[in-house]
Amino acid sequence: MLKSKIAGIGMYVPENIFTNEDMKQYMDTNDEWIQERTGIKERRYAHRTEETTTTMGVEAAKIAIKRAGTTAAEIDFIIFATLSPDYYFPGCGVLVQRAMQMNEIGALDIRNQCSGFVYALSVADQFIKTGMYKNILVIGSEKHSFGLDFSTRGRNISVIFGDGAGAVVLQPAQKDGQGILSTHLHSDGENAEMLAMYNPGTHANHWVNDKVADFNDAEIADMFMSKEMIDKGQNFPFMDGPAVFKKAIVKFPEVVVEALSQNGLTTADLNMLIPHQANLRISQFVQQKLGLQDHQVYNNIQKYGNTTAASIPIALCEAWEQGKIKEGDLVCLAAFGSGYTWGSVLVRW
Repeated sequence: MLKSKIAGIGMYVPENIFTNEDMKQYMDTNDEWIQERTGIKERRYAHRTEETTTTMGVEAAKIAIKRAGTTAAEIDFIIFATLSPDYYFPGCGVLVQRAMQMNEIGALDIRNQCSGFVYALSVADQFIKTGMYKNILVIGSEKHSFGLDFSTRGRNISVIFGDGAGAVVLQPAQKDGQGILSTHLHSDGENAEMLAMYNPGTHANHWVNDKVADFNDAEIADMFMSKEMIDKGQNFPFMDGPAVFKKAIVKFPEVVVEALSQNGLTTADLNMLIPHQANLRISQFVQQKLGLQDHQVYNNIQKYGNTTAASIPIALCEAWEQGKIKEGDLVCLAAFGSGYTWGSVLVRW
């Protein structure tokens, strides 16, 4: 069976840098408070009207395609991971196909939030292995800034997230032992509401159920998005930070060890771990638990914040550009996030 390799990689982050000091104009916070809890010093925000999740993804894709030695016309499938699509529907995949004037190829959108890029890589890997496709464009892109609560009420979440995009092109590996060795995907929806954006959504059906007939149209509409809900900030993301942290520091190292063990390897064999950039404190805890040295882990959340589905390809691209990932290196990508979902990808570069 074929193996798939990352043949090209690219990233794009907006020019607008928003520091911790800049956040002070919107909320009661300061640089020390933010860095102590997250490790973040600054993040990038996309232009409000001129940049979208799709346009950022396209910019990252152009670089990845060029580095893969191919063209947009030769891409035969698109997988786009995001939690912040341009539209509720259709997804960003078809918008990339249109923007890059590609052939009428398939486009798949992945909604696994922080784990989105890992899930997308796993899906792409299967298509390459079976020989169905030969040039798959995988994008992770996010524009969080348009949907954050820039007030003291929302500071625990708003200081964390940033905008950006990363992309890779997957192709069949030409060398023995090269490419994706294995992928590992998991989920546990028991505490799905601990990290979620409830509204707008249709979840009211869970509790309205057969009582809908007792309400008029206006009352039903209020159940989905009422003025009271908006006033309380219920149209913004919700996160129980301590609960997410406790789960993440268990599942992150587990899924890394799972990938290594399946391939008869240990942490001593690992050249680079690229964790999803959720929180620097989580990454540091995972590094310590796995007994990894500083040169074995790459973090850039300090500069970009948490870009969820984009964070792994952005970090992977930077690490590669800086020469920290070389041919033959063993690289592990790992993510944990909303759902909860988590996963890992083990790659021989």
